[in-house]
Amino acid sequence: MVDFHAILQQYWHHATFRPTQLEVIRSVWAGRDTLVLMPTGGGKSVTYQVPTLAREGVCVVITPLISLMKDQVDSLRRRGIKAAAIYTGMTPRQIDITLDNCVYGDVKFLYISPERIDSELFRARFARMAVSLIAVDEAHCISQWGYDFRPAYLKIARLRELQPDAPVLALTASATPAVVEDIFDKLKFQEKNLFQAGFGRVNLSYVVRQTENKPEQLLRIIRQVGGSGIVYARTRERTEKVAEFLQQHDITADFYHGGLPNLMRAAKQDNWLQGRQQVMVATNAFGMGIDKPDVRFVVHVDLCDSLEAYYQEAGRAGRDGAPAYAVILLSEEDKRTAAKRVSMEFPPVETIRRIYGAVCNEFQVPVGGGRELAVDFNIYAFCHQHRFFVPTVANALKILQLNDYMLLTDESDHPPRVVFTVSRDDLYKIQVDRQELDYFIRVLLRTYTGIFSDFVPINEHEIAHLSGYDLDRVRELLKRLWQLRIIRYIPGNRSAMILFLNERLDENNLRISPQSYRIRKEVAQQRLDAMIGYAENRSECRSLVLQRYFGEQADDPCGRCDICRDKRKAARDEAGEGEGREQARGTSLRDRILETLSTGGQSLHEVVATLRGDLPAILDEIRALTATGLIVQKPDGTIELRP
Repeated sequence: MVDFHAILQQYWHHATFRPTQLEVIRSVWAGRDTLVLMPTGGGKSVTYQVPTLAREGVCVVITPLISLMKDQVDSLRRRGIKAAAIYTGMTPRQIDITLDNCVYGDVKFLYISPERIDSELFRARFARMAVSLIAVDEAHCISQWGYDFRPAYLKIARLRELQPDAPVLALTASATPAVVEDIFDKLKFQEKNLFQAGFGRVNLSYVVRQTENKPEQLLRIIRQVGGSGIVYARTRERTEKVAEFLQQHDITADFYHGGLPNLMRAAKQDNWLQGRQQVMVATNAFGMGIDKPDVRFVVHVDLCDSLEAYYQEAGRAGRDGAPAYAVILLSEEDKRTAAKRVSMEFPPVETIRRIYGAVCNEFQVPVGGGRELAVDFNIYAFCHQHRFFVPTVANALKILQLNDYMLLTDESDHPPRVVFTVSRDDLYKIQVDRQELDYFIRVLLRTYTGIFSDFVPINEHEIAHLSGYDLDRVRELLKRLWQLRIIRYIPGNRSAMILFLNERLDENNLRISPQSYRIRKEVAQQRLDAMIGYAENRSECRSLVLQRYFGEQADDPCGRCDICRDKRKAARDEAGEGEGREQARGTSLRDRILETLSTGGQSLHEVVATLRGDLPAILDEIRALTATGLIVQKPDGTIELRP
């Protein structure tokens, strides 16, 4: 029998698995298709990493985010495990070498995006790999009933035809029963095999605060709770304004959104992870794959579109098991604003047709042409020129993607691209006016394949190394060849891109399927109604609402959310507990805290675990004792009696 604990100890230095992890590992080891529902931070990656390390072969991991791929690869390599990733921006040669290493080398983990599955090069090499497992991260993206449907995920099942003996492990932090069934179906599970870790979070207090002054309420929460936190906002502009407000009130805060350059986002993320910034104000572009266990609060200043999204984002608080808070700030206007978002998410079909025609005309794509054409796309400039509303165009393009017409990629850094405009035979006949150019052309030809038939991403630093020229000289030579009309050269840039998935149709022939429009709109409205119902709820434990939404049978209130606290207070009032009795109860709790700390300093988590009482009351009393100077909190978080 394989000793999975020994592998865990060797590479992660942990003696025991978290709940559910070992059961999942044994299921995968037995070759069973397996679906895992495990809360954010629950250790999902270990469930495919440990069984892969226990046997021969490579695990192919499909994940939607490049940043997540790189983080996972770096983490594995630091542990001495060979891992690789294929992502946008790599040259064909780099991809070729990476795939060769997976076929002939000893790479244990290969991370790819779902869009890579359609590549003939990848499929050919994948068929030759010794694949031990196919792991599908963020598996809810495969369901059109899910909150983050991505059509490219539907192609994953094609990999099973090439590797029929490799089991599939699908992982997600949030999925309703309907989405679970869809995952089973779309990934062609041989049997319905579900492991669910439970959606309850014993250390997380869910709170909704009704307020018309969100900035002041946010400031109060940050100052009262303390520690590291995330504030989620819906728009890029709002993240910047909220961060500026917090900075003006002496809170070290920064903002993060998808419109920032990759290096800037990485720097901001690192500052927050290292504790140089207390608060990160961000759109939902921030958080996936972030491994920071000591987040004490997550605050949403805008409503999410679904409870799935909210649960995943709120779950980034308190991964270390210590007390943490997930707070929604709710105003009277929020419900109306959310209803407008659903309307904008599904613009009229005639509007979608007009946008489709305008995009095709913008890039001079003729009817019957354009298949697999990729072009840089500035949505703001496009909307300004054609007088469209930006969210309308963005959502129309999503629906066009679902119908296989065109795909809008996320804004990202695109590498320089080159294609020769003359044939290989004609190139040999050209008398290049300088020997340096002739040498440089030969470097390009030796380094990149396919460069005569299509644009090929190039690495200017690699070319500089191979040629012996500095980076500025390489760019000068590329521009010189462009001027001589020997190549077409597109310098590196940061932008979104549109990929035409099929030939252009006449707008009148454009068909929008009911599944991608009417049915999805109804489901989106249902998800939003559930989100609003959660926020406006004033009677049922918030943790129970979440657990039941995800299909988990639960009856015991959490005792920590604002609803449970209000009920306890009302019960005490009805029982006749006056102010004097409440004060006596507080004094008794104070004595118990002081007695607990009399044996030496302890972490907040240890104090709470020892007292086993009303968590909010314990935290309130600890803050009061700190304010009076009876106890002190050290920089490492330890609480102790003042000497």
